[in-house]
Amino acid sequence: MPELPEAETIVRTLRPYLEGRAITVAEFLSKRVSTDTPEALAGERIVAVKRHGKQILFEFESGLMALVKLGMTGALLINAEPGKHTRAVFTLEGSGNLLFDDIRQFGSIKLMNAAPAKLGPDPLDIGAGEFAARLRSRNTQVKRALLNQSFVRGIGNIYADEALFRAGIDPRARTRRLKPERALQLHAAIVEVLTEAIAHRGSSVSDYVDATGTQGEFQARHRVYRKTGQPCVQCGTPIRRTVLAQRGTHYCPTCQIR
Repeated sequence: MPELPEAETIVRTLRPYLEGRAITVAEFLSKRVSTDTPEALAGERIVAVKRHGKQILFEFESGLMALVKLGMTGALLINAEPGKHTRAVFTLEGSGNLLFDDIRQFGSIKLMNAAPAKLGPDPLDIGAGEFAARLRSRNTQVKRALLNQSFVRGIGNIYADEALFRAGIDPRARTRRLKPERALQLHAAIVEVLTEAIAHRGSSVSDYVDATGTQGEFQARHRVYRKTGQPCVQCGTPIRRTVLAQRGTHYCPTCQIR
């Protein structure tokens, strides 16, 4: 599932192409992806394309919004040919289109009048002190906290593993027991890894591509994610895998401590 860096890359790819343009025709081709009425978007002018955690938010001149969840295999593609996995088509004024392709149909498009408010703060916006306080106010495993979108929005399995490795924290460590300095180290590691991943256009470990169909490059810089059995880049100890919150979790048993 695309996470914050992948969503941010898609948004940055879409903005110069979409902002200021109107949708002339909208078609929703799957009830699993959207049960809304596509005709509501006809004539709507896109004034902003934003990231909301892992999700992508289109804001229209009328005040209407469209929230796109990419799910496991969703992709927003500029000027692509519709195919058997195309679930929505947006024809743009002048020329060109925007497609939403989704092989497994776990993604969605939802029309709304306001951005959803149930998610936590963005990890690139929250201050280090506030992050540390929020983390230590919980009593759970730190990996579980990072995956909880009500705690911070946008971090998923890849970047939780990578940030915890850079911070030297075992993913099973209890949040309430983390010393303040370690919580601050984790915040710094999260900002570092997300910023670096955005600079390298995200991680293509499965179906992810940006809006031009281009894969990301950050997967070549992963240090622990899906590296089970390989030597740690810092100490040489084989990377281990366990399961937390129903997610495969990768860590170095030597460099990461509780």
